[in-house]
Amino acid sequence: MPDPSKSNLRGVVLALLAFALFSSHDVIVKTLGGHYAPFQIVFFSVLFGFPLATLMLMRDPSSGNLRPVHPWWTALRTGATVVTASSGFYAFSTLPLAQVYAILFAAPLLITILSIPILGERVGLHRWFAVAVGLTGVLVVLRPGVESLQPGHIAAIVAAVGAAVASVIVRKIGRDERSVVMLLYPMVANFVAMGMVLPFVYEPLPAEHLGALAVMSTLAFAAMLFLIAAYRRANAAVIAPMQYSQILWAALFGAWLFGETPDRFTAIGTAIIILSGVYIVFRESRASVSANQPVLRTRSRAATPATPRVAGVLRRMERSQSELETGGKEG
Repeated sequence: MPDPSKSNLRGVVLALLAFALFSSHDVIVKTLGGHYAPFQIVFFSVLFGFPLATLMLMRDPSSGNLRPVHPWWTALRTGATVVTASSGFYAFSTLPLAQVYAILFAAPLLITILSIPILGERVGLHRWFAVAVGLTGVLVVLRPGVESLQPGHIAAIVAAVGAAVASVIVRKIGRDERSVVMLLYPMVANFVAMGMVLPFVYEPLPAEHLGALAVMSTLAFAAMLFLIAAYRRANAAVIAPMQYSQILWAALFGAWLFGETPDRFTAIGTAIIILSGVYIVFRESRASVSANQPVLRTRSRAATPATPRVAGVLRRMERSQSELETGGKEG
C-alpha cells in the first residue's frame, strides 16, 4: 500500500515545478511586453498553442458536435478568458512581477464570492472573514489615495476578476460540456479578437522573439501537465497553496532580470492575501463546510491564452475515457 505522505510529497514537488514553469512563462510575457502590445503577444501565443491543443484533443474519447450545452455560460466564460488574457499580459508588461502576482492571488477570494450566485454555495462567517481580510491585503498592495493607480493595476484587477469568473463557470458547467468545447472556444475567441486588433498594433517579430513565443506556449503546456500529475498524487488541499510559491519566483526573477525590489507594502499585502487564500482552502477541505468546493476544484492558475484551463479539461478527458472503458467491460 503506497505511503500517503510520500505521495503528497511527490505531488508537492510536481506542483512547485509546475508553478516555476508558469513563472518562467510570465517572465517571457514581461520581456516581450516591452516590445509589443499585449494583443500581439496573445495572438501569437494562441497560434503556437493550437498544435499543443490538437494533441490533447486527439485524446478526447467523447462523441458529439461543437455546440455547447450551455451556450450563455460558455459565451460568458469565453469572454472572461479573452479579457483575462489581454489584461493579464498587459499587467505583466507594465508592473513589477510581485505586484501582479499579489493582485492575481485575490482570485480565490473572488471565486468564493461568485460561487454564491453562480453555484448556490453557502459561505459561512469564517470564509467571509477570510475574504474581507484578503481584500484588505489587496488594498494594502494598491494603497489607493497614497499611490496613484496605474493602468497596469487596473488590468491586473480585471484579470483576477476574469479568471475568477471563468473558474466558477468551469465548476458549474464542466460536467456537461465536452472537453473540446471547453478548450477550443476560448482559444478561437482569443485568436479572432486579437487578430482583429493586430493590424493596428503589429510590430515585426525577429526570429528570436518568435522562438520566445513558442517557448512561452510550451512552458504553459508543460506546466499544466506537471500540475495534473501533482493533483493525481496529492490532495487538492495540499496542492492548491503551492501556487503561492510564485511570489518567491517573482522576487527572484524581478531582482535578477528587471531590477525590481518589492516594497514593504507589497510584501505585507501579499502575505495577508496568501494567508486568507490558504485559510479558504483549509475551510473548503473540511467536511460539511462547502458543498461545491469552488476554490479547491477550480483553483490551479489563471488561464493562459495558449492553454486555457487545460488541467480541468484533461482531467475530464481522463474521466470520460475511464467511463468508456468501464462501460465496455460491463457490456
